[in-house]
Amino acid sequence: MDNAAVAAVFEELAELLEFRGENPFRIRAYQNGARAIRDLDEPIANLAKDPSQDLSKLSGIGKTIAEKIQVLLDTGSLPQLEELREAVPEIVIQMSRIPGLGAKKASKLREDLQIESLDDLAAACREGRVAGLKGFGKKTEASILDGLAIAKAASERIYWSKADELTREITKHMQTCDAIEQMEWAGSYRRGRDTVGDLDLLAVASDREAAMDHLAAFPGLVSIIGRGDTKMSIRVGKAFQVDMRLVEASEFGAALQYFTGSQAHNIHVRRLAKEHGYKINEYGVFRLDDETRVAGASEEEAYQSIGLPWIAPELREDRHEFQWAAEDALPSLIETDDVLGDLHMHTSATDGQNTIAEMADAAIERGLKYIAITDHSKRVSMAGGLDSERLLKQWEIIDEVRKEYEGRLVILKGIECDILESGGMDLPDEVLEQGDWILGSVHYGQKQPRDQITDRILGAIENPHVDCIAHPTGRILNRREAYDVDMDAVMQAAKENGKFLELNANPARLDLNDVHLAAAKKRGIPIVINTDAHVTDGLWVMRYGIRQARRGGLTAADVANTLPYETFAKRLAAIGG
Repeated sequence: MDNAAVAAVFEELAELLEFRGENPFRIRAYQNGARAIRDLDEPIANLAKDPSQDLSKLSGIGKTIAEKIQVLLDTGSLPQLEELREAVPEIVIQMSRIPGLGAKKASKLREDLQIESLDDLAAACREGRVAGLKGFGKKTEASILDGLAIAKAASERIYWSKADELTREITKHMQTCDAIEQMEWAGSYRRGRDTVGDLDLLAVASDREAAMDHLAAFPGLVSIIGRGDTKMSIRVGKAFQVDMRLVEASEFGAALQYFTGSQAHNIHVRRLAKEHGYKINEYGVFRLDDETRVAGASEEEAYQSIGLPWIAPELREDRHEFQWAAEDALPSLIETDDVLGDLHMHTSATDGQNTIAEMADAAIERGLKYIAITDHSKRVSMAGGLDSERLLKQWEIIDEVRKEYEGRLVILKGIECDILESGGMDLPDEVLEQGDWILGSVHYGQKQPRDQITDRILGAIENPHVDCIAHPTGRILNRREAYDVDMDAVMQAAKENGKFLELNANPARLDLNDVHLAAAKKRGIPIVINTDAHVTDGLWVMRYGIRQARRGGLTAADVANTLPYETFAKRLAAIGG
């Protein structure tokens, strides 16, 4: 079992215990343990086998969870979880999330109407069977139907890129409100999570009623969920929730820190504050002895008051940031303008929409100094992938086009070459060796067993002509889980062979994820951040990859395509590229 699978067990365990109203401290322990496991930058299974390691000493784990981890790794299951699954069916939990429908009513619906899915529940409501149950009625039935649609839509987190578009629209609208004096987005959006569940806007306003009225006039508003003295919640789009909190100017920094999170980061901050004789909350930083306010107007002064430098929002996950801060070693995180090259893009030769020259012109507009044209190889037949003959012809064309861009842009002859289901590369070595930049990628056979997929990727890494593995886990956010691959083995092979790993900046991929990036950084594996652009405008998604890289703690020095081309070329030549 990999870290994500082990963490998922403890997350489910915590959820089921919470549903049953068990001890909240035990629930929190399992939640913290799950997060700690998920954030590890090396496999928990390896640590468990290492006699020099004690799992119970790892932050967030402890003796009980360490013992359960060992049971999981030894047997593949956890008896306590199996018992809870029997006692609390998943459908009951799903129904209890519908607004206005609690656990008791959800259990009754399942038992009396044999509800086994949300679709069953919807059908029962439409047929009037819910209204016929004692304690429900027509109003409750209608409310459940409305709540079903909201619950289904609200359960879908949106891409960070979509959240970013929405924040820009709302910001533009709210900036026309004269009452707004200060505002900033918080929450998981500000931390740069790859998906976002809702949006939190903090604001200082001279007239709070006017500020709320202005939000109520946002053109994209569907409904107002709630409105109070200091908080207003609205629904936009299908079911996406936006909360605006109005605070005093003296509280703004403390509130921004608090509502940015993460929860784990804030718990650590509160512990440090207490050690310094303070308490910190969304209202400010106060002395414990006399409740005197000492900070709160800005995040910088809030952190400084408890002995910390300001910490970039993307790092606030209680992973390494406090250790780095204590050592005066917080990384200077990478910026979009640091990137000088883009080494994964497609043209009209396969499934792209633009020519080589059009992609080159767009790259110059973007400020890039070098690019690689990496159309698909023949295995991706639906994209018109290139066979050897067509690829070599394209490379001849690139040789000609290069002359037009001399001194302005370096264009590398590349290919995104599929790693075949049976192993090996989609094009012969005698062709690949003629290229400047060879990406290896998995598009087919993604449901193969873990060992098989891992061996395929390891084979590509060991191929002397392959320079980099593209989108290494194959995930597509909200649509497809990562394939089952041993990333520890992949990283070890990349390190040993001096190969690059890609962070694909496509907002639906963001692959590698932040934890993998942190692990790669720790091992000294060079990352390249690429757009995988299929159209000229696609080059602008680089900023999404940068946000993900920052969450992994990456600096410009950790990313190879921040190097000037001459330096990058020397590094590439060192691995035979």
